[in-house]
Amino acid sequence: MANQTYDTNHEIPDRAVLVSLVTDEVKRSGMNTEHSLQELVRLAETAGVEVLEMLVQNRDVPDARWFIGKGKVEELKQVLEMHGGNTAIFDQELSGAQVRNLEEALDAKIIDRTQLILDIFAQRAKTREGIIQVELAQLTYLLPRLSGHGKNLSRLGGGIGTRGPGESKLETDRRHIRGRIGDLKRQLEEVTKHRKLHRGRRQKSGVVQVALVGYTNAGKSTLLKQLTNADVYIENQLFATLDPTSRIMKLPGGSEVILTDTVGFIQNLPHDLVAAFRATLEEVNEADLVLHVVDASSEMRDEQMRVVDSILEELGAADKPQLILFNKKDACTREQLEMLPSGTGYLKISAFAEGDLLAVREAVQTRLTGDTLTFRVPAGRGDILSQLHRVGEVIGQDADNDDMIYTVQVHKPDYEKYGYIVESFKEQVRPSDQ
Repeated sequence: MANQTYDTNHEIPDRAVLVSLVTDEVKRSGMNTEHSLQELVRLAETAGVEVLEMLVQNRDVPDARWFIGKGKVEELKQVLEMHGGNTAIFDQELSGAQVRNLEEALDAKIIDRTQLILDIFAQRAKTREGIIQVELAQLTYLLPRLSGHGKNLSRLGGGIGTRGPGESKLETDRRHIRGRIGDLKRQLEEVTKHRKLHRGRRQKSGVVQVALVGYTNAGKSTLLKQLTNADVYIENQLFATLDPTSRIMKLPGGSEVILTDTVGFIQNLPHDLVAAFRATLEEVNEADLVLHVVDASSEMRDEQMRVVDSILEELGAADKPQLILFNKKDACTREQLEMLPSGTGYLKISAFAEGDLLAVREAVQTRLTGDTLTFRVPAGRGDILSQLHRVGEVIGQDADNDDMIYTVQVHKPDYEKYGYIVESFKEQVRPSDQ
């Protein structure tokens, strides 16, 4: 790309104190603030930050000037000085004025949860589309906050909060930033058109599409690798996968589907990021079946599932057929396993157990497979035979005078799309053997 997208200068390592403000509004929301802070630790470590200490303040409402109270600001300053820290990371989103005031009071870099997540995405982006999407999200987030981040960029150089848009970009005026945002949107539109064309070709080919979704680090990429023997990047950290990866998965009956791994979701996923990545996330909308991968061993399991459901709702994919995969069962206690839902639509699995992988393939096949139908087709109608192969698997054929009798195990998604073409040749329906 012509534009340098992220700065890899790490002259000063990030040594940070993490800060969480528990307000009455947060308490009413039911959010587990302790879990959220632990997740912030993991986010910081994923970004390469050394976490020094954590501070928590209970307060009715945020302070308009400092976000936290003035006394807590003094305490934070002392803790930073005591540990030799140079960064404070807040678990909630800050305004530009609050960032500026805290920078001046603490003489330190100030980062909030949103900016930290954006920074991790900047580290992970590899494809042109991913890089464009991340920079667009970063600039959209930073534009109203520019006055609160200049000190970070000019004084500390490198590290979290400075990856993505280079220093020179952020020090120009808002008009130039808006121009860059417009340019990125145009580039993204071109990439999106290409993705739609590619998606359209896949749809015309009749290939069934299955999407993996889930909270970050739930094990989606591991499952993709195990189910498809794919050579994909696996790492036990947050947002190890950013760009969607698609591979062929073979089902027990011999048919094939396209299995796509998508970016992991997280609590308070920045809206700008969801908006910028909408083209990528729409892979979920195009899927015939969604596999919701859940870390069954996580203490935050139910909360993480709600986050995923909420984002699927935002994407307009909440009504997609779903199969819930409770992953990492080998890391669960007996009590945790007993508490998990069971029955149709749920599987308890380990991505490393061959029997469980077979169970996933069988469940996918069952969810995608429709009835066994019989079609009477004139012997010369090769075009109709082609359509039968398009909507399912021809598992039997027989001649009857001038007609051919075909027995077809239909694929639900394909038959819903193209069944009307062969409907007039359907002779009878009998219950599926599946």
